[in-house]
Amino acid sequence: MSETLELRWHGRGGQGTVTAAKVLADTCLSGGRHVQAFPEYGPERAGAPLRAYNRISSKELRMHCPVLSPNLIAVVDATLIDSVNISEGAKEDSLFVINTTKDPGEIREKLSASPKQKVFTVDATKIALECFGRALPNSPMLGAVCKVTGIVSLDHLLDDIRKSFGKKFSQKIIDGNIEATKRGYEEVKEG
Repeated sequence: MSETLELRWHGRGGQGTVTAAKVLADTCLSGGRHVQAFPEYGPERAGAPLRAYNRISSKELRMHCPVLSPNLIAVVDATLIDSVNISEGAKEDSLFVINTTKDPGEIREKLSASPKQKVFTVDATKIALECFGRALPNSPMLGAVCKVTGIVSLDHLLDDIRKSFGKKFSQKIIDGNIEATKRGYEEVKEG
């Protein structure tokens, strides 16, 4: 890992985007890293576009502002590609992880991604529906983000999901999210 990894999440209210950023931060924190996770909301309502951010570093973090030049951009709702400039501030070698049924090559073209930028896709909504019956794609997206960055191991992520969800949800929901996270990790495709 480089000294600091900066992530920007794009999603809509009610999809678990902010929760995904927090779970990733908790997982990295328990692994001994310095972390930040924070949301940026527009109108606070279900379905409204939002951003969430992570900073993950081996050193103390002193910067407290939105992520302007992300190493990774995770898009939890692909419809945002048509209405929000998700590539804004992307680095020459940024990674994109998009929740979509489309092929990575098709998304690469739509984003006009540079040759050094990598585009990954995962059908996180389908995975969530199959694993726990709700269109909450945050768990499969976490699995995909961890796979493409290598920031934490899958086992470490799953342990932290069990801990964070353990007091809030039924065992059925926890098991469904664990399975969804594993599948996101396994089914992410690069284009």
